[in-house]
This record gives sequence, structure tokens and C-alpha cells, in this order.
Amino acid sequence: MAGGRGQIARGPGTSSPVRVVLILAVSALSLLAVGCGPAPVSQPPTRIVAWKRLGSWSGRANMQTETFMSDTGSFRVRWATKNESPVGQGTLKVAFRSGDSGRVIIDAVDRRGVGSDTTYVGDQVRWYYLTIDAANIEWSITVEEPVLGHTVPRSNP
Repeated sequence: MAGGRGQIARGPGTSSPVRVVLILAVSALSLLAVGCGPAPVSQPPTRIVAWKRLGSWSGRANMQTETFMSDTGSFRVRWATKNESPVGQGTLKVAFRSGDSGRVIIDAVDRRGVGSDTTYVGDQVRWYYLTIDAANIEWSITVEEPVLGHTVPRSNP
């Protein structure tokens, strides 16, 4: 054996076993690094609120609505008044009442004259109905409650 005991003779262009393993390891890591580029950054889900209609009513006189169940106890009340006659004499009052006892739970609207607005009110989960006291004015009312959700991020192919 050339070069002494335990050594293997190598000709020109040959590499040591450690060097071969090192080259293979670097090559493998390089291939992994190319194929495993930075992961796409996904956006966190965004919270959204949709509104579920519980009822919509309109008229010119007093009204008591049918009962409706609230799953949240929170409400958005959109109302409008128009065609006041005689002018200056129109009134609108809207109250949420307990579907069980009939007592007033929330005074939601108390308006004199023509106008429109959105009111947010809340109490608790229960059965409700509305009493609408109106005089000398046309009115419309929509009651909605929030439905909470979130967006679903799209995944990149």
C-alpha cells in the first residue's frame, strides 16, 4: 500500500469519503432550499358581521307585531317616517316588549316629525314583539340582529 498503513492509494481526481459526504449533504440542502422557498403568508381571518332580518313592518296607525325570537339579544332597528299630516303633529314610538310578560324591555324609537335613522339596542336572548305607537305619519321599521362570522383565507395553489 502506498502512503503507509491504513491509507488507500488514490489516483488523480479521486476524493476522500468525508469530502464526498460533505458534497452530497451540501447538494441535498441546496435542493431543499430551492424547493422550500418562503411559505406564502396567509392573512388571518377577518371578523365580519352580517344582519339577519327578524321582521319588517310599515303602516300609518298603531300596531303590535307578531313575536320573534332573538338569538343574540342585540338589534339594529332601521326606521323611517314620511307624509306627516298635519305637519308638526306626527309621532312614532317603538318599544320592544317581552314575549312572555308583555312588559317594555327597550324603548327603541321616540320620534316627532319626518326622518329616518338606525338605532342599535340590546338586552338578552328571549322572545320579543314590538308595539308601534304612531299618529299622523307613515312609518316603516326593520329589525335585524347580528350574525357573527369570519372570512376564510384562500390558499395559494
